[in-house]
Amino acid sequence: MTSPAPYAIVLDDHPLVGRGMAQYLQSIAPQMPVSVATQWSEVLQLRSEKGDPAMLVADVWLAHGNCLPFLEQWVRDCPASPWIAVSGDDDPGIARRVRAAGARGFVHKQASPEQFGAALKAVMGGGQWFGPELATPPAAPAPKAWAVSPQELGLTPRQGDILRLILRGLPNKRIASELGITESTVKEHVTGILERLGVRNRVEAITALRGRRVELP
Repeated sequence: MTSPAPYAIVLDDHPLVGRGMAQYLQSIAPQMPVSVATQWSEVLQLRSEKGDPAMLVADVWLAHGNCLPFLEQWVRDCPASPWIAVSGDDDPGIARRVRAAGARGFVHKQASPEQFGAALKAVMGGGQWFGPELATPPAAPAPKAWAVSPQELGLTPRQGDILRLILRGLPNKRIASELGITESTVKEHVTGILERLGVRNRVEAITALRGRRVELP
């Protein structure tokens, strides 16, 4: 494979988001063309056509699920092409997971553009960027919670499965991947769960169930 060419790849299955990140990257490095991919096969096609990129910015969760295995292989195949992980996943351990998979940086999708820019500059300069996520020590063990069944909450077993993952802070895409169902099905169940619990959103649901855990049969 050829040595890294002066271009970058942004991988995100939401085209508008991907293009936005690409435009911001180009504002940081105007001399570097940026190609946008929406699936992993497009990343491999770009690499085949243009050679190894100078950088890859990749969303950890795509439509098909978690792409960390592909990114781990990327590190082995393209050691001179660093990658930065971006994600909307609220799992507090996500930064550690992507670092273990070989990422040179991690930026949450709720971070400011300035943080994204700082991460890009750090990695382009040969450094790393993981923000405060890895500087924060692991949280103390959670206190014991009372077990409650889906039936006691007026939910179906499947809704109980989904609520349990909501209480862990997982987004719809990851819940769908964990349970092997579509994201639209998850959204339908979430609507039903919120109505049954008498709350308006996930935050209110988590607050309402504080001190309880969903225990499946």
